[in-house]
Amino acid sequence: MNEKKGKRREWVKTAAIIFLSVLLVLTFFSNTIMNYSLPEVAVQYITSGTITAKVRGTGTVESGDLYEIKATESRKVQSVEVRVGDHVEIGDVICYLADEESEELKEAREALKPLQDALDTAQQAYNAALLTGDLSVSAMQGAGSTDSINSYRNRLIEAQSVVENLQRQLDETEPAYNTAKEAKEAADLALADIQNQLDNLNSWIQYQQETVTSGNAGLTELNKQKSVIQQLFYDAQNTANLAATELKKIETERGKIETQLAAAQDDVKKLAGDINTALSLSKLNDAIKDAKAEIAKQEEKIAELEAKAVGASITAEIAGTITSINVVAGGKTTNGTESTVAVIQPEGKGFTLSFSVTTEQAKRISVGDPAELVNAWWYNNVTATVASIKPDPSDPSRKKLVTCNLDGDLTAGQSLSLQIGQRSQNYDMIVPNSAIREDNNGKFILVVEAKSSPLGTRYYAVRYDVEVLASDDTQSAISGGLYGYESVITTSTKPVEAGQLVRLPD
Repeated sequence: MNEKKGKRREWVKTAAIIFLSVLLVLTFFSNTIMNYSLPEVAVQYITSGTITAKVRGTGTVESGDLYEIKATESRKVQSVEVRVGDHVEIGDVICYLADEESEELKEAREALKPLQDALDTAQQAYNAALLTGDLSVSAMQGAGSTDSINSYRNRLIEAQSVVENLQRQLDETEPAYNTAKEAKEAADLALADIQNQLDNLNSWIQYQQETVTSGNAGLTELNKQKSVIQQLFYDAQNTANLAATELKKIETERGKIETQLAAAQDDVKKLAGDINTALSLSKLNDAIKDAKAEIAKQEEKIAELEAKAVGASITAEIAGTITSINVVAGGKTTNGTESTVAVIQPEGKGFTLSFSVTTEQAKRISVGDPAELVNAWWYNNVTATVASIKPDPSDPSRKKLVTCNLDGDLTAGQSLSLQIGQRSQNYDMIVPNSAIREDNNGKFILVVEAKSSPLGTRYYAVRYDVEVLASDDTQSAISGGLYGYESVITTSTKPVEAGQLVRLPD
């Protein structure tokens, strides 16, 4: 029994020793174990130096001034005589057309009839207006002509001037006429008054003669008064006659002027009517001329289309290289917005190439900057220059479309890569491009910072927001709240976030 108890105590003692030993080992190596569970990071010190920023892009070469050969008729294609890449001179045949009347020729013939009907209608209206118009023979001979209308207008101006002159003369006689009229009326009133006095006196004298004995002194006095009144009557009568004569004279003069004025006003009305008639005839005459011109134009078009119905072809209008052909033998040409038969790259014309860059990259370059070809040894005598920097339609808020002018031995459709660089510039803080990170808050780097602990030195990834000033293929110049000698994380074995523990390579 005692032997068993002794063995049990030995076993407990041994287990305790083993447990304490393991615990001691784990405690001693815990720092090392934890380190191996952390992401291992590669770091590099921030340095100073020189950067030559480059903006790169790849695009397709396009002609700077392509020329489209267009069809003017909808016709069947007999054969195509050129291929893409062929050089053509002015007049070289692009394709032959089948011998047939085009739809345009049929439509042109149909369009001629309403034009002829319009001419007949205009001619009839002109003839009717000419016959009904109250015009002189000379006016009818020149009816509707500009000279005839101008002649009428000049005569109308003269007639209006005569009316104005006669009206002015009539107005000038108005004061004298009113004065003479008032003088005659006054003379007539005075004459009537004296006549009334004389009549009353004669009646009184007659009464005296019949009732009073002869020799009456009163009768003698009355006769003396009569003699005086009679003299006044004769004077008043003479004055009235003179006033009547003067008034008659003025009335006669005014009557002549009024007669002339009425005749002149009639002339103005007649000439105004003649001008309206002539204008109407002029419009009708112009309509006839326009209709005849339209008919002549349509007939010319018909003749041209008829001439092309047999042996027609479409030829090159300029010299250059065929870049595309849009017709095939047996197909049809079209006449309209999609009528392009072939496209020619003109001789001596340049090319363009466009590619998209970020808004930040676009800030580093300017219009007029030279551009270099990547792998330039593949091309001969090719030069490139930045022609424009505009918002990229695909993402105008964040991207720019850079277009470069190209010259040299190129062909539309080629794919080229260009690089546009600034002058070299010195910067205080430069880091590898792999150290630059970015999130919704902007660009930043992670710097390794050391902190002491009871278990040893710990390393943490600390975030620093930065602004990228310039970049080349491998490194970037930055600015931010840094001293310039920090160690930045370039790569890691696991994703690293700010504030996280990391380990350095052994």
